[in-house]
Amino acid sequence: MDNNKIKKILTSVKSGKVNVAEALKELKHLPYEDIGIAKVDHHRDLRHGIPEVIFAEGKRPEDIKMIAVSMLEKSGKLLITRATEKTYKDVNVICRKRKIKATYYKKSGVIMAGAPKKKDGMIAVLCAGTSDIPVADEAQATAEFLGSKVEAVYDVGVAGLHRIMDAKHILAGANVLIVVAGMEGALPSVIGGMTDKPIIAVPTSVGYGTSLGGLTALFAMLNSC
Repeated sequence: MDNNKIKKILTSVKSGKVNVAEALKELKHLPYEDIGIAKVDHHRDLRHGIPEVIFAEGKRPEDIKMIAVSMLEKSGKLLITRATEKTYKDVNVICRKRKIKATYYKKSGVIMAGAPKKKDGMIAVLCAGTSDIPVADEAQATAEFLGSKVEAVYDVGVAGLHRIMDAKHILAGANVLIVVAGMEGALPSVIGGMTDKPIIAVPTSVGYGTSLGGLTALFAMLNSC
């Protein structure tokens, strides 16, 4: 539940369209709803500006559906990460009953429903290698769910700097850059020398040898010049 929904309820009470008992029923689950297997935080959007996200990995299908129903009934929107295609099919049935469009990002396993139609600002998501795409795709889906326009550019790692140069117009038009890389993690440092825009550097576990499951990329980004 967000500010707009609460204002709508209060306005409906004031105009007489909704009685106090009905409004109380809508509001009583603030700040959370205990559904047994989870305490769904409907208040988080009010506190943080970002609603609670369902992390699907490790959850039973029936638990995901229960949480999804609770969130859709209160806010009309939903973001699920690390979801399988089977989970998407289950959630899509729930969404269609409520006439809410659900989208599945196959590369990252993100399910998005009820995202805002109006997009503000532009975020560029740059991905060093094809193997890093699942992480970049999750960042893109999340940014779009939160109301940003997103331009994604894949496979522009430092082994071929000419590929980055071809994307300069995207860098120039972005408000923020999300730069995803595994291996040696050098891409955010290179991009940092090409733009004055804020950069969010995201290491991945892609690599071999001394990549140490992504630690090398993480340390490179933390020590970026």
